Amino acid sequence: MSKETQVSNFEAPPVQRIKKDILSASKTLSDQEARYLVDAYYMMQEDRKRSFNQVRSLEETNEPNQIVSWLACQSETLENQIKRALDAYTSSHPIGFWLKDIYGIGPVIAAGLLAHINIEKAPTAGHIWSFAGLEPNQKWEKGQKRPFNAKLKVLCWKAGQSFMKFSNQDGCFYGKLYREKKEYYIKKNEAGDYKAQAEEKKSKVGKSTEAYKHYSSGKLPPAQIDARARRYAVKIFLAHLQ
Repeated sequence: MSKETQVSNFEAPPVQRIKKDILSASKTLSDQEARYLVDAYYMMQEDRKRSFNQVRSLEETNEPNQIVSWLACQSETLENQIKRALDAYTSSHPIGFWLKDIYGIGPVIAAGLLAHINIEKAPTAGHIWSFAGLEPNQKWEKGQKRPFNAKLKVLCWKAGQSFMKFSNQDGCFYGKLYREKKEYYIKKNEAGDYKAQAEEKKSKVGKSTEAYKHYSSGKLPPAQIDARARRYAVKIFLAHLQ
């Protein structure tokens, strides 16, 4: 029997879907468990994307893809089941409902924020910004401990991406803040207000890069302007959370 025939005759059992008792137990997840599940969710998401991309690639060459298709479906199922568990976890926290009510913030980002931020150690919004690595002047010297939570910083980046994605939607309040701030930064950039910053950054990039061209003209690259606007929206969001 050829390998291709073995693949076509292979029937893999489906991933076990989360049961009601396990889903109910998700409400009592510890913060450490929730952090682990958030990480697992994003790993499954990347696995699912890679698998489906591989399926499309195999289909273009008419090669067998049953196993890869199975893996893609299994990853998608696990991804969705973890999301359900995190939805239950966030619903067990009063602030979780507020977070999920924000346009662009789903149960996974909400769970990550709840699990990473100890509000008792963050008496002000500035403490959260610093812990999330959102202070541009924050320094991390060689040999020193990282002064921020790297995973929380990634979650905040994802929140900013979400606000940007939904910024045209009427219900996305923080998306509108992002757009308004971006226009403000663009005007300042065009007026040359960031010339000193551009000159400082120019020596840190290659002369053949697109960024160097912008720095040489006394302006910041569009990507940096956009990142600043997203960071601003996220910081206001975190201030409201605090």
